[in-house]
Amino acid sequence: MTLRLHNFFRSSTSTRLRVALNLKGLTYDYVPYVLRDGETRTPQYLSKNTQGLVPTLEVDEDTYLTQSLAIIEWLEETYPEPALLPSDTLGRARVRAMAQMIACEIHPLNNLRVLFRIRDEFGADDDAQKAWFSHWVSTTFDALEAMLPEGAAFCYGSTPTLADVCLYAQVWNNKRFDVDITAWPRIAGVAENLENIEAFAKAAPPRQPDAA
Repeated sequence: MTLRLHNFFRSSTSTRLRVALNLKGLTYDYVPYVLRDGETRTPQYLSKNTQGLVPTLEVDEDTYLTQSLAIIEWLEETYPEPALLPSDTLGRARVRAMAQMIACEIHPLNNLRVLFRIRDEFGADDDAQKAWFSHWVSTTFDALEAMLPEGAAFCYGSTPTLADVCLYAQVWNNKRFDVDITAWPRIAGVAENLENIEAFAKAAPPRQPDAA
C-alpha cells in the first residue's frame, strides 16, 4: 500500500496527520496544494475530497480518506503500534476529549475560511483577526492548562497521544498569530518536549517541501 498525503504545509490539520504518520513509522508521497490559490477547489481535487479541504489521505487509486481525526483513528486501527490512544477506556476518553477541545473548539473558528469570512463580510482587519484568533485559543488553552498535571511531559501519560498530535499542530498555528504560549506554562512544557521528538519536528510546517 502506497500512501499519498494531499496537504498544505501550513495547515494545522495537515500537520496533525504528518505527525501521526511519522509516529507510526509510515512513509508517504507528499502532494502539496496552495489553499489561497484555490488548488483544492478544482474538479480534480473535489473528486477526492468533496469539501475541498486538506488533508486527504489517498490509500489506493479509488480510496480517499478525509477529516484528520477520522484518518488518524483509521491509522490507529490499521497500524496499532505505537498506540496513540491509551489502552483503558477512561484514558482513551480523556485523550479524545483533549484532542477534540483543540480540533473542535479552536480550529473550526480559526481556520482560513472563517478568517476570510469575518474579513470580507464584517471588515475585520489583520489586528481584528488576530484578536479573534487569540480569543478562541485562550478560551480553550485556559481549560486545557488546568487539565494537565504540573510537570507533565505529555498531555496524558508517558508517551505522546492523539492529544499531543493536535496540540503540536495548534501551537505551530498559534505562531502565525503571535500567540505567546508561555501564558500556559504546562502546555508550553509539553510543546517543548514534543519539539524534541523527531516525528513531531519533522512534521513542522517550515520543514515541508512546499514551505520554501
